[in-house]
Amino acid sequence: QVQLVESGGGLVQAGGSLRLSCAVSGGTFSRYALGWFRQAPGKEREFVAAINWPGGNTNYGDSVKGRFTISRDDAESTVYLQMNSLKPEDTAVYYCAASRRNRGWTYTGRSDYDYWGPGTQVTVPS
Repeated sequence: QVQLVESGGGLVQAGGSLRLSCAVSGGTFSRYALGWFRQAPGKEREFVAAINWPGGNTNYGDSVKGRFTISRDDAESTVYLQMNSLKPEDTAVYYCAASRRNRGWTYTGRSDYDYWGPGTQVTVPS
């Protein structure tokens, strides 16, 4: 059974940084495309960032381009989201996701992903 667990969330002042981690177990991590999504209260879950299998290609939502960076460490079965220059509008629960689709693409749709973590809260006070 594939399990994803996020960590690294918390409270950070505007302009600060956080690095989220997502540990994946129970599957063949190196064959997955990976992504991060977020959901703020009362809003739809939105795409944040994605990285393809086997790595090297990334994709970002417009609101985070230039500020967030996704990366993967296949040896550690972990995907990361480095978040810089955080803004109050980045406040949300952040979810990592894994997709068994391994065509070498990045995936931005929720339905493209097969496995999800429970989420980690990121709060940036205004």
